[in-house]
Amino acid sequence: MADEETKTPAAPEAAPASTPEPVAAPPARGPRPPRPAGGREGGRKYFRRKKVCKFCVEKIDVINYKDVRLLGQFVAESGKIVPRRLTGVCTPHQRRLTRAIKEARNIALLPFSSRY
Repeated sequence: MADEETKTPAAPEAAPASTPEPVAAPPARGPRPPRPAGGREGGRKYFRRKKVCKFCVEKIDVINYKDVRLLGQFVAESGKIVPRRLTGVCTPHQRRLTRAIKEARNIALLPFSSRY
């Protein structure tokens, strides 16, 4: 017993914090099943008609702000002007249409917004 000296317990060695545990990769899956033709379920194909400018087709040069029936086709129910990507109107006619709608709103031929 004389050989045994009183030793202080050694501090436990801490693992370095810079080495993270390896993360398991998600399980490998097979290839995706083939999709139906046309991109829509049910096998129907969606046909998008090319939009053409109504004013160019009908050769309307001047868009009159007093023509409420014509302007109303390009105003949504909420009162917003419908964008040209939805209506198919060309850029120059969309500018004239916007100006005519704003003039019609200012003299109360068209509403600025819906009732509610």
